[in-house]
Amino acid sequence: MKFDYLAAFPIPEESLPSKLRELLTPVGLSANIRVEVAAMQETDQYGPNAEHLHLQMAVVTDNQQLKTLTEAGNGVVEYSVPCHGDVGSIKDFTPSISGHDYIVAAWGNSSFYSYSLSEKVWMALGLSPRCVGNDEQRLVYDDLGLPEFDVADGEISTQYHYSLKKNVCWRMSNEYLRRYLWLRGARGFRVFFYEKQLNDTPQLREIMNGKSHIVLKPTEGIKWYKLDISEHNNGLLLQLWASVEAVMPELCTEQNADALLWPGDKAPMTHARANSLRSHNPVYLNDRFLEKYEQSTFYDTTPFKTWAKWNCSPSYQGQWSFTECQRVGRNLIKIPMRELYKPKPDREIVHAYEHAIDPTDLEHIDLDEEHIVNKVQRLLDALLDLGDGLSQLGDSIELMNSTEELTGFSRREFEANGWLKYPMLSRLAQVAPVDMTQQMFLTRCKSIHELLQKIPNGFLKSLLVKAGCPRAKIRDLGSLKLIQSLLNILESLNNQLESVHDFPSEHEPEGWKDLNPKLAPLFLNNDLRIADAHDAMEKCIDTLQKLGFDTANLSSGYGKALDFVMDGVIASLDLIANELQQLLLRNE
Repeated sequence: MKFDYLAAFPIPEESLPSKLRELLTPVGLSANIRVEVAAMQETDQYGPNAEHLHLQMAVVTDNQQLKTLTEAGNGVVEYSVPCHGDVGSIKDFTPSISGHDYIVAAWGNSSFYSYSLSEKVWMALGLSPRCVGNDEQRLVYDDLGLPEFDVADGEISTQYHYSLKKNVCWRMSNEYLRRYLWLRGARGFRVFFYEKQLNDTPQLREIMNGKSHIVLKPTEGIKWYKLDISEHNNGLLLQLWASVEAVMPELCTEQNADALLWPGDKAPMTHARANSLRSHNPVYLNDRFLEKYEQSTFYDTTPFKTWAKWNCSPSYQGQWSFTECQRVGRNLIKIPMRELYKPKPDREIVHAYEHAIDPTDLEHIDLDEEHIVNKVQRLLDALLDLGDGLSQLGDSIELMNSTEELTGFSRREFEANGWLKYPMLSRLAQVAPVDMTQQMFLTRCKSIHELLQKIPNGFLKSLLVKAGCPRAKIRDLGSLKLIQSLLNILESLNNQLESVHDFPSEHEPEGWKDLNPKLAPLFLNNDLRIADAHDAMEKCIDTLQKLGFDTANLSSGYGKALDFVMDGVIASLDLIANELQQLLLRNE
C-alpha cells in the first residue's frame, strides 16, 4: 500500500475519531483480522455523540485510484429498482459500485435494505450460507470443505423510518477476503460516508480558517475524499465521503504443517518425512485437542474400542479424519506421527501441534490412569448389569420388561455398533480436564443423573408393591428412594439366603424405608445436579469429604471430584446388580 491516507488527510491523526482513523488505515496481513466489508450504522442519532457510517467495499481490478463515488452516500450497491419499461428493458442490468464489483450485495430504497455476500465471492471461494437468529437474523457463510466457520457474516436486512431500525455490519475473514482479491488480481477499496459530531477544538478551528463551514478536497491528484465541517449543536459536524484502498491482493501466511518442530524431535517434520516413517514414533497430545471437535456437531468424535484400547479419532463428514488417536492415561492422546500427517488440512495438524506434550513431561504422568471414556463405559456396563437383573426379577413376577426398556440401552447394539446410537454417552465422555470448572462438573453430574433416570419409576413401584410395600407409602417416592427401598429388601432376602420365589410377599418388609449408606454416591450426585446455589454447593462439598474425597484437590479444579463421584455411582450400581444376581441365582 503505497499511498498514506492518514498522512494525506487534512485533519491530524491524533485529532481523528477512532472509527475514522480505522477507516483510513489499510488492513494488516494477519489471518485473525475480521475486515468490515459493509456497514450501515447510526449511533446516538440526534445526541452529542452522534456517529453514522455507510460503507461498501469495492473490488477494483485495474490500477486506478478511486475518486469519491456516489454510492458512498447511500452505502448500497444498488439504490431502488430499475424503472419498469418494455419486455427486456433490463437485459443489461448489472449492479456495480460505479462499474466495480463488490464484496457484499446491498440493496436499499431509503426505507428497506437487504444484504448478502456477493455471488461471485461465495461461489469463487466455495462458501455455504446458513441463517441464524430469529428477529435479528444474520447470514453466516462457512467453508464446509475444510471446514472453516464464520468466514463472513452480517445482518440480512434493516429498515429506516426516521431512524435506522438496527445497525448492519458485515465482516469477513481477512484470509478469505485476500484470497478472493488475489484470485481476482484486485484491490479492496472502502467506499464510505462517515459523519461524526465533534467537540469544538482549536485544531479543527485552525483547519476551518475562521469560517463556520468549510468543504475540503485533495488539491492534487485523485479527489479521493470530500470533507465537510460545519458548526452544529454547539460543536462541529464532520461529514466525509471517501474511497480508501484498504486491502491489497496479498495472501495471508497460511498455516503449514511442514514447518513444525515437534517436542522431542531434532528437525521440522514434513509430510514426506512423516510418510516415510515405518516405526511407531508416537506423538502425545493433551486431550484438550479434542475439545474443538467435541463441541461442534459438524465433527464425529464418537469413541470406539479396538484391541482393548479406546480410540477418539475426530473425523469430518467423510472429507478427512484423524486415525489411531489412542487414549492413554487420564488426559492424553497417543498418535503415530505417520498417522497424524495423513491427508487432512494442515490447519488441523497445526491444531494438534498446539497440544503436543514434551516427552520429558511424560515421566511425571501415570499412563495407566483411567480416562473419562473408560469410566463412562464402566458406568454403562453397570447400568446394563442392573437392567439385566431388574428384567429377570420382573420376569419372575410377571413384569415382562427387557433390559433396553428399563435402561434405554441395548447390549446387542453396543456389541454391534459401539456408542454410535447413543450420543449422550459421547457427551458424557467429553474431555474432563483436572482443572475442570465447577459448572462443567455440575453439568456432568446432571448427565449422569439423566442416565439413571431412564429406569421407569412405575416398574420399581410395581416391584416394591409385589414385595409387600404399601402402595400408599411409595406413591410419592422418587427414583433414588425407590431404588434404595429395593436394595434394602434384596439385602434382607440375601442375608436370609432366600430365593427369588420369596421376593413376593403379603407382608410389609421390615426396614424397607431405612437409609442405606451404600447408596450415598447416588444421592450425592442427585444433590450435585441441582447445586447451583452457593449454600447447596458447600453442603455437597461437605458430603464429598465425608465420603472420603480430599476436598483440597478442588483448588486445582473439579476433575478429580468427577472421578470420585463417577466411581461412587458405578460402585453403587454394581452393588445393586450383585444383590439382584445373588437372589436370582437361588431360584430353585
